[in-house]
Amino acid sequence: MKVYLTAIVKAKPECVEEVKSILQEMVIHSRLEEACLQYDLFQDAEGTFVFQEIWASQSGLNFHQTQPYLERFKSKSPLLIREPLIIYTCEKIDVQ
Repeated sequence: MKVYLTAIVKAKPECVEEVKSILQEMVIHSRLEEACLQYDLFQDAEGTFVFQEIWASQSGLNFHQTQPYLERFKSKSPLLIREPLIIYTCEKIDVQ
Protein backbone atom coordinates (compact mmCIF):
# COMPACT_ATOMS: atom_id res chain seq x y z
CA MET A 1 0.00 0.00 0.00
CA LYS A 2 1.35 3.44 -0.91
CA VAL A 3 2.24 5.88 1.86
CA TYR A 4 1.60 9.60 1.38
CA LEU A 5 3.69 11.90 3.51
CA THR A 6 3.81 15.65 4.03
CA ALA A 7 6.66 17.11 6.07
CA ILE A 8 6.94 20.75 7.13
CA VAL A 9 10.27 22.36 8.02
CA LYS A 10 10.38 25.93 9.32
CA ALA A 11 13.88 27.36 9.00
CA LYS A 12 15.24 30.05 11.31
CA PRO A 13 15.41 33.31 9.29
CA GLU A 14 19.20 33.36 9.37
CA CYS A 15 19.40 29.71 8.25
CA VAL A 16 16.99 29.62 5.30
CA GLU A 17 19.67 29.19 2.61
CA GLU A 18 21.54 26.53 4.57
CA VAL A 19 18.34 24.59 5.22
CA LYS A 20 17.35 24.91 1.56
CA SER A 21 20.71 23.50 0.46
CA ILE A 22 20.48 20.55 2.85
CA LEU A 23 16.90 19.79 1.81
CA GLN A 24 17.77 19.96 -1.88
CA GLU A 25 20.48 17.34 -1.28
CA MET A 26 17.89 15.17 0.46
CA VAL A 27 15.63 15.43 -2.60
CA ILE A 28 18.42 14.31 -4.93
CA HIS A 29 19.27 11.26 -2.81
CA SER A 30 15.70 10.34 -1.88
CA ARG A 31 14.53 10.27 -5.48
CA LEU A 32 17.09 7.55 -6.14
CA GLU A 33 15.55 5.22 -3.56
CA GLU A 34 13.68 2.30 -5.07
CA ALA A 35 10.50 2.87 -3.03
CA CYS A 36 10.33 6.61 -3.77
CA LEU A 37 7.49 7.41 -6.16
CA GLN A 38 7.41 11.17 -5.54
CA TYR A 39 9.59 13.51 -3.49
CA ASP A 40 8.89 17.18 -4.11
CA LEU A 41 10.04 20.20 -2.12
CA PHE A 42 8.27 23.56 -1.89
CA GLN A 43 9.23 26.82 -0.16
CA ASP A 44 7.26 29.88 0.90
CA ALA A 45 8.56 33.43 1.31
CA GLU A 46 9.11 33.04 5.06
CA GLY A 47 11.45 30.04 5.00
CA THR A 48 8.90 27.28 5.45
CA PHE A 49 9.63 24.19 3.38
CA VAL A 50 7.06 21.52 2.55
CA PHE A 51 7.81 18.04 1.27
CA GLN A 52 5.15 16.10 -0.61
CA GLU A 53 6.18 12.46 -0.77
CA ILE A 54 4.74 9.21 -2.01
CA TRP A 55 6.35 5.91 -1.04
CA ALA A 56 5.58 2.52 -2.56
CA SER A 57 5.28 0.94 0.88
CA GLN A 58 5.74 1.51 4.59
CA SER A 59 8.87 -0.63 4.50
CA GLY A 60 10.29 1.66 1.79
CA LEU A 61 9.56 4.69 3.94
CA ASN A 62 11.12 2.96 6.94
CA PHE A 63 14.27 2.33 4.91
CA HIS A 64 14.32 5.99 3.82
CA GLN A 65 14.18 7.13 7.42
CA THR A 66 17.45 5.32 8.17
CA GLN A 67 19.48 6.88 5.36
CA PRO A 68 22.63 8.86 6.27
CA TYR A 69 21.51 12.04 4.48
CA LEU A 70 18.29 12.11 6.49
CA GLU A 71 20.17 11.39 9.72
CA ARG A 72 22.55 14.30 8.96
CA PHE A 73 19.60 16.66 8.62
CA LYS A 74 18.04 15.38 11.84
CA SER A 75 21.29 15.94 13.75
CA LYS A 76 21.73 19.50 12.39
CA SER A 77 18.08 20.56 12.57
CA PRO A 78 17.98 21.75 16.21
CA LEU A 79 20.35 24.57 15.21
CA LEU A 80 18.61 25.39 11.93
CA ILE A 81 14.86 25.17 12.42
CA ARG A 82 12.55 27.33 14.52
CA GLU A 83 9.97 24.65 15.37
CA PRO A 84 9.97 20.86 15.58
CA LEU A 85 9.56 19.10 12.26
CA ILE A 86 5.91 18.35 11.45
CA ILE A 87 5.15 15.11 9.62
CA TYR A 88 1.78 13.88 8.40
CA THR A 89 1.56 10.31 7.12
CA CYS A 90 -1.72 9.67 5.35
CA GLU A 91 -3.66 7.37 3.13
CA LYS A 92 -5.11 8.76 -0.07
CA ILE A 93 -8.88 9.03 -0.22
CA ASP A 94 -10.12 8.15 -3.68
CA VAL A 95 -13.33 9.88 -4.61
CA GLN A 96 -15.45 8.20 -7.27
